[in-house]
Amino acid sequence: MLNTAKTALAAILLLASPAAAEIELSLYLGVQSVDDSTVSGALPNGTAVNRKFSWKGNPLENPYYYGARATWWTANNLGFGIEGTHTKAYASNADMAAIGTSRFELSDGHNIITANVLKRWPDAFGGSKFTPYVGAGLGMAIPHVDIQVIGSTGRTFDYEATGIAARGIAGMKYSINDRWALFGEYQVTWSDNDITVDPDPAVPGQTPTKLRTDLFTHAVNFGVSYSF
Repeated sequence: MLNTAKTALAAILLLASPAAAEIELSLYLGVQSVDDSTVSGALPNGTAVNRKFSWKGNPLENPYYYGARATWWTANNLGFGIEGTHTKAYASNADMAAIGTSRFELSDGHNIITANVLKRWPDAFGGSKFTPYVGAGLGMAIPHVDIQVIGSTGRTFDYEATGIAARGIAGMKYSINDRWALFGEYQVTWSDNDITVDPDPAVPGQTPTKLRTDLFTHAVNFGVSYSF
């Protein structure tokens, strides 16, 4: 009987411990840029592509750059969660003209979805309201691909899972009270993109082709978080 009571008590403590942990929901906006990258592959009309693209992020133009994160903080200040960021990448006019497209953008989100691990230091500044944190995540890139080949009667315009993605985070949180906080952070994302370009439906025999590129984005984010 005593052993049964001990087992039940241990089970209750185990089940109760997650309730004592903290869930933090964070929303942010920011300023985001994209590094130049080499795009290689081919278009459905047979045009070979191997060119270094100069990308633009245009974070303050609609659709805007933004992100959201949910983090479960444990008693030892390790955090586990999921994050989605609506980054963007627009090819320059010169790059589009060089390969024969009138549109080439990942603009309704070059969406980065990752599972994150974070670490925070709430006592780093001797009991002040500032808490530094760092984190990293691994997941998928799911951009909305918008490509128009010049002369084609069709258009590539859809969400695609283009490859694996990763992110790094370094930031500082300021606690307004025990629930609400403001934060600022730097984020970098990397993604390996294998983009499918749809064929011209008016040309018999054309098949989908691939364009491949790695994308690095950099962002300075400002946001608000709520904990419970």
